[in-house]
Amino acid sequence: MFQHNDDRVKEVGQTQCGRMTFHWGRRTYIMGIINLSPDSFAGDGLDDVEAVVRQAKRMAREGVDILDVGAESTRPGSRPISVDEELGRLIPVLERLREELTLPLSIDTYKLKVAREALDVGAVMLNDIWGLKQGPEMAELAAQRDVPIILMSNQRDISPHHDVIFPDIISVVRTDLKRAIQQALIVGVPVENIIIDPGIGFGKTQEQNLEVLRRLKEFRDLGSPVLLACSRKSIIGRVLNLPPAQSLEGTMAAVAIGIANGADIVRIHDVKEIVRVCKVSDAVIRWGAFHEGR
Repeated sequence: MFQHNDDRVKEVGQTQCGRMTFHWGRRTYIMGIINLSPDSFAGDGLDDVEAVVRQAKRMAREGVDILDVGAESTRPGSRPISVDEELGRLIPVLERLREELTLPLSIDTYKLKVAREALDVGAVMLNDIWGLKQGPEMAELAAQRDVPIILMSNQRDISPHHDVIFPDIISVVRTDLKRAIQQALIVGVPVENIIIDPGIGFGKTQEQNLEVLRRLKEFRDLGSPVLLACSRKSIIGRVLNLPPAQSLEGTMAAVAIGIANGADIVRIHDVKEIVRVCKVSDAVIRWGAFHEGR
């Protein structure tokens, strides 16, 4: 029988997320994006609860493993929204999704109050795009509630206009992720509840983003599963000279490359197509898809 030779996977093993257990190394897991922001860069924002439920059910039928729900756009130049506005968009949707689906729900927010109330109504994972740069409170909440947390490396505090040329972007991102992991461990987050995201598109130039994707393997020894979030992003649009809505094939290529380079979970918009990409990529890279019966 095929044995995965990834020592990192052997150390981390698995992560419990609500009723879902992620067995890292067996296959690539798929996180579907539910966007409640009308000014989303990808043009996929929804503001009607019923439309969100329909989209979520379609993603479930197509094979998504977890849904990541966010209500504030993180594109460069987007308008920040208040806690109350974010909660007003999120809570009704989370309540309905919890009623309608058994899929685990992740909450994409950097605001502590929003995260806490989202967990109260059924979210079972936190996704912090600032990777605890705003303080340890988000990790403390994850530790208190015993939920996984995604820690992303975000260089926008240094390079808000994506114009800083870092001498070695991989070293910068590794150092940032090490800091975030250590902060989380210090406040009591178990190592198996930490997922890392190198932050494609956040404060990095086009060349730096491509380098992160090309050298994704270099984050595998940090001791946490690696999430890749490149769906419909400008890293793809610039290569193809196409808008986000027309970047499906580019996203598929980037996901396949990411899996070959060590991604454990991919955050995407187009579930049906990416499920197929993951099946083939896993058959070549991991073989685990056959064992899990996907």
